[in-house]
Amino acid sequence: MFKTRLLSGIVLVIVLVATVGLGGEILFAFLGAISLVGMTELYKVVGVQGKVLGAAGYLAALVYYGLLWCRASEYVTMLSILFLILLMAVYVFTFPKFRAEQVMTVFFGFFYVAVMLSYVYQTRMLSDGGVVVWLIFLSSWGCDTCAYCVLIGKHKMAPKLSPKKSVEGGIGGIVGAALLGALFALAVNRFGGAFVSPVHYAVICAAGGAISQVGDLAASAIKRNHEIKDYGKLIPGHGGILDRFDSVIFTAPVIYYLATLLAGNL
Repeated sequence: MFKTRLLSGIVLVIVLVATVGLGGEILFAFLGAISLVGMTELYKVVGVQGKVLGAAGYLAALVYYGLLWCRASEYVTMLSILFLILLMAVYVFTFPKFRAEQVMTVFFGFFYVAVMLSYVYQTRMLSDGGVVVWLIFLSSWGCDTCAYCVLIGKHKMAPKLSPKKSVEGGIGGIVGAALLGALFALAVNRFGGAFVSPVHYAVICAAGGAISQVGDLAASAIKRNHEIKDYGKLIPGHGGILDRFDSVIFTAPVIYYLATLLAGNL
C-alpha cells in the first residue's frame, strides 16, 4: 500500500510540475478535466450522477470555464443565478424525483470544485504567477506534512472527523508552511533571479496553511455524513480527486487574493 501510494504521489507531482509549469492551455485543460472528475465523485455520493440534475452541474462548469477562458468573469454572477434557476426548474418539474439536499449539493459542487479549483489557473495567470502559483501546493501539502511531523499534540482538533489531528499539529503545520514560504522566497530570489519578499510569502503560506486544514476537514465531514472512505479510486493509494485536492481547493482562492492584495505591501 505504501509503495503504491508513493508511486502515485510521484506521478502526481510530475504531472503537476508539467501542467502548472507550462501554464496556459495545458493547465487550463487539466484543471477543467479534474474539475469534472471531482464533480462526478461528489455527485455519485448524493446519487445524481448520470441524471439530469447532475448534467446541469456539468453544463454550468463548462460554461464557467468558457467564461474564464474568454476573460469574461463579470458574467459569473449571472451564470450562478441562471444555474440556480435551472436547478430549481429541474427540481419542480421532475418532483418528487430529487430531494432538496441533492439540488443544493449540485449547486454547491459547482462552486466547491469547478470554481474554487480554477483559482490555480487564475493564480498562474498573474504577472508573477509562475512563482506565486507554487505557494498553493507549498502551503496546503506542506502544512499537512509539517503537521504530521508534530508528535506532541494532546488537544484534538476535530476528534469525530479526524482523531489523529491535534491543535498542536495544526499550529505546527501553519508555522511550517510559513517557514516553507519564506525559504521558497529566498530560493527563487537566489536561484531564479526573482525579487520577492520572504515576509510576504511567509504570511501568504501561513494563511493558506490554516485554510487548507479547513478544506481537509470539510472533505472528511462530507465523507463521514455519507459513510464512505474515499471519493474515488482514480489515484491509487490516495483515493479520488477530492481526496487529494481537498486542501488545494480551499487554498487556491486564498493564495490568489492574498497575492493580489498584499503585493507590494510587505
